[in-house]
Amino acid sequence: MRGERTMALGHSSRPSGSGRPRSSSRGMIAEAAAELFLEQTYTGTTVDDIARRSGVSRATFFNYFGSKSDLLWLEVDEALAAFDATAASVADDLAPMDAVLAAVTRLADAFGPGRLPLAVTQVELMGTDAELQASALPRFLALVRRLQAFIAQRTGASPDDLLPRAAATAVVGAAVSAAAAWARAGVGRGPLTPLVRSAVAPVCAGFALVL
Repeated sequence: MRGERTMALGHSSRPSGSGRPRSSSRGMIAEAAAELFLEQTYTGTTVDDIARRSGVSRATFFNYFGSKSDLLWLEVDEALAAFDATAASVADDLAPMDAVLAAVTRLADAFGPGRLPLAVTQVELMGTDAELQASALPRFLALVRRLQAFIAQRTGASPDDLLPRAAATAVVGAAVSAAAAWARAGVGRGPLTPLVRSAVAPVCAGFALVL
């Protein structure tokens, strides 16, 4: 785990009392937060600490992030924001659940050894386990809703029908299980996509019998 700290922060670590040239960059705020979470844990870091380290005002922080916990999900939220476009790029001639598998594995392609959600891979150092569990559910449900709509559109069903909802929930659950195993694998982890595919493919195959 400590070997990942160097990779995640590069050479930008600074004493906790130092400031940065003023910047409203989302990335700079996220980098400053990552440093502080590693230095003094997630719970020991305030929004004011992050704003001071990144050289922005508290108001500017909230222009970019709704809460401190959003910083833990930066890369994940960016990938989820692109999911509708990712799903729309899947070939129209694929069977519905084959299209789901393609969309979910393309989402997983956004992550790999070179792009890691820092807080997920640094849970012990940052002390973020409880916060991650609390803030994961809204993101899980948001992805379920998007995937549910995608399945309904591909099958001609109503988005409120039981089967699209059940399929979306099962697929997202399998993908999250794969992502959790990947996060725990440490510095030797490979790309996320093969794990997601192996977890999601059987679920898609099962629902393909009824959708």
